Amino acid sequence: MDVLSRIEEMLLLAIWKLEHNAYGISIREQVERDTGVKWMSGAIYAPLNRLKKSGYVKTFQAEGSAEKGGRPRVYYRLTSLGKDKLVTLQEVSQSIWLGVPDLKKEFKS
Repeated sequence: MDVLSRIEEMLLLAIWKLEHNAYGISIREQVERDTGVKWMSGAIYAPLNRLKKSGYVKTFQAEGSAEKGGRPRVYYRLTSLGKDKLVTLQEVSQSIWLGVPDLKKEFKS
């Protein structure tokens, strides 16, 4: 099984949640909302590139705009392989946690 890092998993989920609005800044902001942790601007690009290289995401460029100085924005989309990976990740996560009691209650003792 191809095991992803936790950040790669979070990035795939963020791209899925953002649908057609998944670009660098929006992805980072989604991960920040989901985790409550601030991320440095460039921290997501290496794992995004690994996901692209593995075939889980694809990119495309939108036309440049005057507000960004004409630079095109790069958008990310899940591939079929990426969607399948998310299903597998969810199944594995549920399996790992199966049978574990509510740890908040367990550790209060």
